[in-house]
Amino acid sequence: MSGSLKLCRWALAAAAFLLVSEPAFAEKRVALILGNSAYQNVAPLTNPVNDSSKIAATLKDAGFDVVDSRRDLPAAETRRALRDFADRARDADIAVVYYAGHGIEVDGANYLIPVDARLERDTDIYDEGLSLDRILIAIEPAKKLRLVILDACRDNPFARTMKRTVASRAIGQGLAKVEPTSPNVLIAYSAKAGSTAADGDGKNSPFTLALSNHLTKPGLDVRRAFGFVRDEVLKTTNNRQEPFVYGSLGGEDVPLVPARAAPVAAAPALSAQAEARRDYELALQIGNKSALNAFLGQYPDGFYSSLAKLQLDKIAAEEARVAATEKARLAEQERARLAAEGAQKSQQARAEAEAKAAEQARIAAEKAKQVAQEQAAAAEQKRVAAESAAAGKASAPAPAEKDKAVNVAALSAGPPQADVTKSVQAELRRVGCLTGNADGNWSSASERSLTLFNRYAGTKLDTKVASVDALDTIKLKSSRVCPLACEHGFKAEGEHCTKITCAEGSFLNDDNECEKRRAKKPVARREKPEPRQALEARPYQVPRARQATAGRYQGRDPSIGASGRPLTGLERQQGCNSYQAIMSGVCP
Repeated sequence: MSGSLKLCRWALAAAAFLLVSEPAFAEKRVALILGNSAYQNVAPLTNPVNDSSKIAATLKDAGFDVVDSRRDLPAAETRRALRDFADRARDADIAVVYYAGHGIEVDGANYLIPVDARLERDTDIYDEGLSLDRILIAIEPAKKLRLVILDACRDNPFARTMKRTVASRAIGQGLAKVEPTSPNVLIAYSAKAGSTAADGDGKNSPFTLALSNHLTKPGLDVRRAFGFVRDEVLKTTNNRQEPFVYGSLGGEDVPLVPARAAPVAAAPALSAQAEARRDYELALQIGNKSALNAFLGQYPDGFYSSLAKLQLDKIAAEEARVAATEKARLAEQERARLAAEGAQKSQQARAEAEAKAAEQARIAAEKAKQVAQEQAAAAEQKRVAAESAAAGKASAPAPAEKDKAVNVAALSAGPPQADVTKSVQAELRRVGCLTGNADGNWSSASERSLTLFNRYAGTKLDTKVASVDALDTIKLKSSRVCPLACEHGFKAEGEHCTKITCAEGSFLNDDNECEKRRAKKPVARREKPEPRQALEARPYQVPRARQATAGRYQGRDPSIGASGRPLTGLERQQGCNSYQAIMSGVCP
């Protein structure tokens, strides 16, 4: 009887073990690998085909049930491949799509570029490209994990030749940030949103090499695997490239490859504090309200829940600041409009009061945001210091624990300053406040452009440095903010500068306006008097009246005076017989 009882217990234990372990080993995993190198209308790429081959081999070695590897597909064949893969993913637990090639962001949406794309106009991307949403639809049937990996954060090769149909349509650098709406979805970029990735000097890109080293480690949670990938790429590229993951998963580990059965007893599970720390850092890496609220739903109390609440306060303060800034801008516009239209004084006074109240609310929101930022930053500094002190006291991890020693403190680090500066400059160009290039150098021209943005957007951003706050604020503007500035001889018409043509008889003045030419009028000139020396040198001319008088004395006897009597000897001696003496009145 005792032997039968032992046999039953052994059978029940074996059945329980099979029930627990069978789902992990019975999971169906499928993958679609796409690599585009041979572009037909722009310069070909070297690494994407090599990178796709590397990832395909890695997943096959990891035991994936289906690994469909395609290369250099035109648009029609790419759509067909996605349709076929969607059928394979219907009964799959894990579905993975890896893409290497060119990608582009237009108006905040991401598109993959097939090898036959021309993209002569910005609107051609909607017809010739494949949106990221199309790939998410293909993997949607998978039950446990839907993973998209994009090694496509390269410069847009069509930027120089692509015609803009609408000046306000934004074409960004790299890929845009995404927020998956479906659960159990992760989207991994080779470089953070708004920045570009390096192809590397070897056969494969740094991102692909890191993926092949960490992604398929047995039993390693996919989120922690991407943490290792991030650390390796940052180290390889001297912190110039930071991979990033968008989306969220639940509290359980989700490895791409199940853990191998250990011959000895399994290691003790992580403590509750360690699990809370890991999940908090993942939520902090995602950095949105949904992730932080999900963390608080799982950990409503404790040290890390307090940190998460501070992060939520910081996000809420920023949202309040943006809303208050917009309200103040609208109130000021209304006040200016009423003043320009000469509205009633009561209406103007009411608008003045509302604009003043809105400005005060904006200043208060700005201060509240600053306080929330300082509190969150101080809390993070204390957390990092406490964890560093605890790590120093603890002994070195055993070999079996080395894979779990992730540099989690680095997950909360911000993007490199050069990337932030480039992104701010690119956004300033999009809203029409910067005419130069986004070169990552925050010069005086960049400061002037941010000053212009502050003036026309009604904000008070710090112009001395490019900040993440400035980037987020500028991104909120969907159209041009600064007025279109044209060179002399041109004028703004809509979103374009047109040459000014003046009518006949007019000319373009310094104020960039046509002015009528004035007719030349005759000017009376006063002759200058001759110098005294010239007058003295000129021979004396007797006036005509005197010439007529002198004529009367011509032919007379010189001894007879003007009165007709004979001149005396003295009078003759004085020359009274000459015309000048007679006219002087001395002689008779």
